[in-house]
Amino acid sequence: MVKQQSSMHVKGAILLALLGAASTASQAQQKTPYWASIEESEARMRTGPSTEFPVKWVYKRQNLPVKVLAVHSVWRKVKDIDGDEGWLHVRLLSPKRTAIVTGTEIGALRDAPDPAAHVSWRVEPGVVGIIDECDNGYCRFENDGRYGYIETERIWGDEAP
Repeated sequence: MVKQQSSMHVKGAILLALLGAASTASQAQQKTPYWASIEESEARMRTGPSTEFPVKWVYKRQNLPVKVLAVHSVWRKVKDIDGDEGWLHVRLLSPKRTAIVTGTEIGALRDAPDPAAHVSWRVEPGVVGIIDECDNGYCRFENDGRYGYIETERIWGDEAP
């Protein structure tokens, strides 16, 4: 029984490694600049593309959007919402598109991508959500199961990279 469980653990580890390699490969094929998001709950941004370089920032918020500016092996040079640039290991990033609400006022999530559409939810500046269907000045924005369309000028994570 122990041997079978060990075998299952090895197969699971191999599967996870393959999935990670697939994610890395898909990101490596993208032309910079492109959008990504921080996948881990803690990610260390470094001053250069190696663990030998000092840590510049420690991000402690999963799904934050970042703009990938350059690729060096398994490292990505990224820019955050505040304009800070540094290097993150590719395993800390996800191709999942996210955005953060900007500005100083509450944002409106509408039922349709139209300024006259009904406001279904409101979001505060700093809220992070998953985005898709970005077109004509609006993105579909989802946070914690609630979604609606928000004006692209109210988010960081969508403008042409």
